[in-house]
Amino acid sequence: MKKIIAITAAAVAITGCSGMSNTEQRTLSGASIGAVAGGVGTAIFHGNPIWGVVGGAAVGAASGYAYDAYKKNEGSNYNAGYNAGKNNQPNNAPN
Repeated sequence: MKKIIAITAAAVAITGCSGMSNTEQRTLSGASIGAVAGGVGTAIFHGNPIWGVVGGAAVGAASGYAYDAYKKNEGSNYNAGYNAGKNNQPNNAPN
């Protein structure tokens, strides 16, 4: 029975994220990583793990969202430079 529950939970977790955008995936990944790190960190230092999980998830989600914005900016700069080179024009990408 435990094996069936574990397989079902894994299948739901995998398919639940399939329709997400890059922003949603990066934000959720950041929140998940932050929640685990916050919970483990507060447990190690004898704090309340619940507050560590909540705080870590918040910081992780914000970090994931900021990383997504950085990657989108990086991609647009790359595309601007690529298109400028392709069309023999000077690169006008923002710095």
